[in-house]
Amino acid sequence: MKNVDDLIEGARELSERGFSKGEIADELNVSRETASWLVQRSDTAATTSQEAEPPSGPHDIHVDWSALGRDSARLAYAGMAMADLLSKQGEAVDLTVGIEKAGAPLATVVARELDTDIAAYAPRKHQWEEGDIEDLQGSFSQNFADIRDRECYVVDDTITSGTTMRETIEGINERGGTPVACVVLVDKHGTEEIAGVPVYSLIQAIRVGNAE
Repeated sequence: MKNVDDLIEGARELSERGFSKGEIADELNVSRETASWLVQRSDTAATTSQEAEPPSGPHDIHVDWSALGRDSARLAYAGMAMADLLSKQGEAVDLTVGIEKAGAPLATVVARELDTDIAAYAPRKHQWEEGDIEDLQGSFSQNFADIRDRECYVVDDTITSGTTMRETIEGINERGGTPVACVVLVDKHGTEEIAGVPVYSLIQAIRVGNAE
C-alpha cells in the first residue's frame, strides 16, 4: 500500500469481508483509532449523501512488511534476526509465544532458531469494534504448548501503542508463565520495556516534530 487512499480501500475490503475493526488494525499494522478512521472514511466515500467529512486522521505510522511476509525465505531471515536479538536472554527459556495473527509465523522461526516450544495468543483486539476493549478477553490456543511454569519469549510484528504486548504479558503471568523478553519487527512507540519485560525490535520508527 502506497498512500492513505490505498489504506482506506484496504479497510473497506476487509470490513466487507467481515473483519472487526480490531482485526483491520492488525492487518494494516495501525492503531485501533486509525482503523476506525479508515473504515469511517471508506463508508463516507461509498455514499452519495451530503454527510460531513470525518475528522482529520489520527497521527500514526503505517508499516507495510508484506515484502517479507509473502516470501518464506525473507520471513525466515527476519525471524532469524529477531531470534538473534533474544539469543542472550537465558538458557532456561523453553517457550516462544507468538501473538496472532502476524506474530505467529515469526514466532515459528524464532522458536526453531532458539530450540523452544511454541504457543499462540489471540489478543482481544480481534473482537473489538467500538467501546471499551477491557470488556473483551484474549485467549491462548489449545493447539499449541501450555504456558504454566515456563519462561518464555513473546513475538509480534509491530508495536503501535504497546497495549497488545502488555495484554499478552499479563495473560502469560496469569497462566503461571514468566515472560523474559519480547521482540518485534517494528516498534512505533519507542518501547524499551513493558511491565518490566525488555522489548527488542529490528526497527524503531519514531515520529519527529509536532504531532499537531
